[in-house]
Amino acid sequence: MPTVAPLDLDGHVVATYFLGDVPFFATAIGAIHRLDHGHKVTEANDGLLACVRDEANDTLVTGGEDGKVFRIAADGTATLLSEVPRKWISVVAAGPQGIVAFAEGRTTRVRLADGTLKEFPEQRTVEGIAFAPKGLRIAVARYNGVSMHWVATAGQPVDLEWKGAHTGVTFSPDGRFVVTSMQENALHGWKLDSKAGAETRHMRMTGYPAKVKSLSWSAKGKWLASSGAPAAIVWPFASKDGPMGKAPLELGTRADVMVTSVACHPAEEVVAIGYSDGMVLAARFADSREVLLRRPGKGAISSMAWSGNGRQLAFASEAGDCGVVDISA
Repeated sequence: MPTVAPLDLDGHVVATYFLGDVPFFATAIGAIHRLDHGHKVTEANDGLLACVRDEANDTLVTGGEDGKVFRIAADGTATLLSEVPRKWISVVAAGPQGIVAFAEGRTTRVRLADGTLKEFPEQRTVEGIAFAPKGLRIAVARYNGVSMHWVATAGQPVDLEWKGAHTGVTFSPDGRFVVTSMQENALHGWKLDSKAGAETRHMRMTGYPAKVKSLSWSAKGKWLASSGAPAAIVWPFASKDGPMGKAPLELGTRADVMVTSVACHPAEEVVAIGYSDGMVLAARFADSREVLLRRPGKGAISSMAWSGNGRQLAFASEAGDCGVVDISA
């Protein structure tokens, strides 16, 4: 039976990640908590809006209401990367070689490893940023679609158009697909032309009863798990046309409780599923087998993250009800 080490924090927890084998919990007030031979705290942003893990150097990147972008190291050290006074940094992304991107309003900024800043203006407010898995390229989610920019050049972006408000964006691990979450209860995808980098096919993933706020790719990129329903909706992406014409898996179905967070295991075809009542399950893609990892608690699950070896799962809730599940126990 999995064991749970609880952690009770004040207020909404925006994100949780592991750096090495240490779990970190980033709260909305800007405090970064970590369980590293005891409970330790780093004060970063004055009002934290976004936090992502930078896989290139195993750090966190945060953005906040104070217009600042910080890098948080595994020992808790906070380094200021950039500042845009009197602006809210609500979107951050981490790319290769320590490169980060962040946005305020209609401007995306990319900070190169040497500190150089590049700006990419948009016609509408930036809602999400993702780095391509290969090549220094970003996808920027906005109203009516996605703008694709090559960071090293000042050329015109490739626009992937689809009417409606796009609130988040992700690349498939192999770079063949771009998928956005939308203000309406849907996902939208584009299959990219590998030669030109232009769109070739649209993919509509609809039928959700709520907005999709959490997405996670499986270890080999064959599946995309999503929240926004009373089950984890898991779309198949193994074939050349992705999920077009295929039904998704529905894992961890509960009649009247919504899935609010999903996190695919780093090695196995398994997904952790967090619910609006604080419960956490793990489910296997192959046979839908479920394991209860955590009983219902306080607040909807807002974020989850696996350790690198896949033996521990950190979870966080909107009410600060957090913890670490050890599945090797």
